[in-house]
Amino acid sequence: MVTKIIKVDPAKPDEKALVEAADILREGGLVVIPTETVYGIAANSNNEKTIKRLWEVKKRPQNKFFSLHIDRRERLKDFVMAVPLAAYKLMDRFWPGPLTMIFRAKNAGTIGIRMPDNKIALRIINLAEVPLVCPSANISGSPAPVNFEQAIKDLNGKVDLVLDCGPAQLGVESTVVDLTVDPIAVLREGYIKKDQIFETVKRKTVLFVCTGNSCRSVMAQALLIKKLKDSGRQDIEVLSAGLMMADGLGASLETREVLKSEGIDVSGHRSQRVSVEMLDRSDIILVMEKLHETRILQQAPEVRSRLFLLKEFAQVKDNDLDILDPIGRPRDFYEYTMGVIKEAVDKVSRII
Repeated sequence: MVTKIIKVDPAKPDEKALVEAADILREGGLVVIPTETVYGIAANSNNEKTIKRLWEVKKRPQNKFFSLHIDRRERLKDFVMAVPLAAYKLMDRFWPGPLTMIFRAKNAGTIGIRMPDNKIALRIINLAEVPLVCPSANISGSPAPVNFEQAIKDLNGKVDLVLDCGPAQLGVESTVVDLTVDPIAVLREGYIKKDQIFETVKRKTVLFVCTGNSCRSVMAQALLIKKLKDSGRQDIEVLSAGLMMADGLGASLETREVLKSEGIDVSGHRSQRVSVEMLDRSDIILVMEKLHETRILQQAPEVRSRLFLLKEFAQVKDNDLDILDPIGRPRDFYEYTMGVIKEAVDKVSRII
């Protein structure tokens, strides 16, 4: 067969060339495309004949499966049984990028998935509208190709199309992390080093949620940040968000005043609405009222085991675990509210 070669400017790729590549992939062809790591052979994973041909072209044992490449992280849930907390931490830091993660697949077994940091690859994945695998464009056992010349050397006449996009940005294969085992395992150290993987997974995120993200969650976030700073802790990220308020509003005047008495300045705080993404990547989610707990579970039921009422950690002896909204109440109620929150935050700081 004759392999078609199209030269593509990586800075300003010709959309027609990418559409042609996507069309070939959708119809069951093999296309060599660039990623930021190395060149890969893209193929439609839903087409059994295409995958068999890919194994033959690469001379790869058929017990070694290929990883999927996706163009947005939301696609993960289409293919995996569950997305573990560690995956969200790694995605936040390294996706799109040179990281392949192995999950438990929806259809049994395991599946490797990566989101490349290359706009040509991402656009082709998007245009193809079929799940694509993209192993390195080499014969198994040979070095992975880092430019067009290396990619075409062994594949000319064996694939349908090759995009010549110059050298790969990184020139090193992706790091492969197995998330199906506990503790997680680095199966292949590529561009991202083992230490970076384990440091990222080890880092914890605490999320405080209230209604408007202008008083209670602001107090809790500020108090915990101060507590951690005073104790020299740098391994914890502290966030706050609201369920109902618009983004970008400041902390209430009374909140700023009571926190100022603790030596804390929150004049730069800006409210944000809680998102499923934020919930998914938090190790512990602390809410102020039972209503908040209910609303969050409606958005993200998978976080149930990490969701708590903040007042559960306080020593207040009453049956009401809600920390009531101080908005519209007198200054002394704000001071009482901060006292309850501070007590709970102190305990949380000793646990995390």
